[in-house]
Amino acid sequence: MEKFKHNRRKFEYKGQTIYEWEQSIDEVNIFITPPPGVTSKMIACDIQAKRLALGIKGNSPFINEEFYSTVKVQDSFWTFEDGVIHITLTKMQKTETWLAALKGHDNQNGKESELNEEDKKKIMLERFQQEHPGFDFSGAQFSGQSPDPQTFLGGMKE
Repeated sequence: MEKFKHNRRKFEYKGQTIYEWEQSIDEVNIFITPPPGVTSKMIACDIQAKRLALGIKGNSPFINEEFYSTVKVQDSFWTFEDGVIHITLTKMQKTETWLAALKGHDNQNGKESELNEEDKKKIMLERFQQEHPGFDFSGAQFSGQSPDPQTFLGGMKE
């Protein structure tokens, strides 16, 4: 699955980036840079259907929040590479557009409706590509607002 690093959003608290996140047609990816010296063996990450708990083993979680929507636990996982914790969440509802990775983290920059529209367009193009694999939609654009990829023309067949 292609990653869209330029579409990553930041969740900041008191001017500090807590995490970055992005989404595709069927995944939400969260990227967290822990303090220097933290190794993968020190990380405690618990991914539940509706909640993420992440921290250092033996301490209270640094993040203990509900997801914006439900995830498939058996298909979700985390990795630690190049000093970054990468959490891959598989959406329970393919094509659903999340406004935030975690509940309550959606109005940080005042541009959510514009960013949500960008995500809807990107997810809609991914949906078209999956439904019509012989066609190249890489240069396609929507004029005006894009439809909701989850409900457009009856939704996507799994």
